[in-house]
Amino acid sequence: MLTNCASGFGAIALAGLQSDAAFASVSGQPLHGPHHAVRAKNVIFLYMDGGPSQIDTFDPKPMLAKFDGKDPSKLFNVEPTQFNNNGNVLASPWKFNQYGESGIPVSDLFPHVATCVDELAVMRSMVSEFPEHTFANYFLHSGSGLQGRPSMGAWVNYGLGSECQNLPGFVVINGGLIPPGGLDCFGSGFLPASYQGSIFKPSGSGVANIDPTEKIAGRQRQKLDLIAKLDGFAVDNFGAHDSLDSAIRNYELAYAMQMAVPEVMSLADEPGYLQKQYGMESEYEPTRTYAAQCLLARRMIERGVRFVELTCPSVGGDRWDQHSNLKQGHENNARAVDQPIAALLKDLRARGLLDETLVVWAGEFGRTPFAQGKNGRDHNPFGFTIWMAGGGVKPGTIYGATDEFGYKAVENRTEIHDLHATMLHLMGVDHTRSTLRFSGRDMRLTDVKGHVIHDVIA
Repeated sequence: MLTNCASGFGAIALAGLQSDAAFASVSGQPLHGPHHAVRAKNVIFLYMDGGPSQIDTFDPKPMLAKFDGKDPSKLFNVEPTQFNNNGNVLASPWKFNQYGESGIPVSDLFPHVATCVDELAVMRSMVSEFPEHTFANYFLHSGSGLQGRPSMGAWVNYGLGSECQNLPGFVVINGGLIPPGGLDCFGSGFLPASYQGSIFKPSGSGVANIDPTEKIAGRQRQKLDLIAKLDGFAVDNFGAHDSLDSAIRNYELAYAMQMAVPEVMSLADEPGYLQKQYGMESEYEPTRTYAAQCLLARRMIERGVRFVELTCPSVGGDRWDQHSNLKQGHENNARAVDQPIAALLKDLRARGLLDETLVVWAGEFGRTPFAQGKNGRDHNPFGFTIWMAGGGVKPGTIYGATDEFGYKAVENRTEIHDLHATMLHLMGVDHTRSTLRFSGRDMRLTDVKGHVIHDVIA
């Protein structure tokens, strides 16, 4: 149509659009683009692997202290738990204080994030359909408890493309812990393979084999041109195929990344005061690791990477999965991420990026208000807390509530599908229209569910 319009001048515009990865057709699947006004251009997903305790972080419950040590079955109906080793009601070891103009309460676990509460929309009524890590991780990431479905990062890039020509549109920065469910948490599923998450390390070269091995300039380009020619013969003989198309795209992207990755990984370019603010000089090594992750995330979204996910660093024990020794385990994990997250939010705000960057903090479920054994907490999918900031989110907001013990969502019960629908909405995407025909049905991130949570949108 553009070729025939305006005496052919439309083709010039078309050529310009097709040269931009954010507009061009990828792997035979046309990108639908935004359906309505865009509030968030990028996402930084702070994945709290293991399930932080809502009642020890952002959802204070005085009744826990009142009934500390009592039999929970005499106070409320106790659901089956993962390990069926239920103890007594366990009061939070940390105090809560109100912060900012919004007065949102935050526990002593997060003294740095507490200084940013006026940027947050704290959602206290999230629920999951799965009480076990692997299925819950798949559900959080892909909207399905089944292995092999596309991750939300893949869906976002499928719908909107990436504004970055020389870095992947979906990057996972690996803090050192592989979550239950493994790399399928970040996969592309039945979407074209070019949409899967690319794993970066927060130090060194970032990705393996980024430096060319050819000693003569231009030889690598000649090899890629030969591969492209051979692939062209295959397409002519057998037709287009996703695995081949994606391989071609990945070869070309890898070629472009040889220049872009060393530049984006060069954290030494960051001012000393900012590195200190993020925690790059911390005595605690996990804090330094997560500080590098957060700095890299900011640098990547500045360069147009659409979706960046950060995984947790190793703290020498378990991730946020404290079935025993809750106090030490949660303190170690919070110490690792608290300062870098607060610095990220403040840095994005100072650079004018927070309004167009959606930051999401979430684990796959929460923890029980009663102990597992004597000093841990078991999995709790019935009511937990996540928060969002920036990207069109209503700041300084508390949405939803759990019961007086922090056990189950009782007000504005919110599902993972609702979270996904809201994230897509803020990025300009109608979740019901971002679909791909697969196995006889139109598949989408939110399956057949999901409602936009308008009360947390500014």
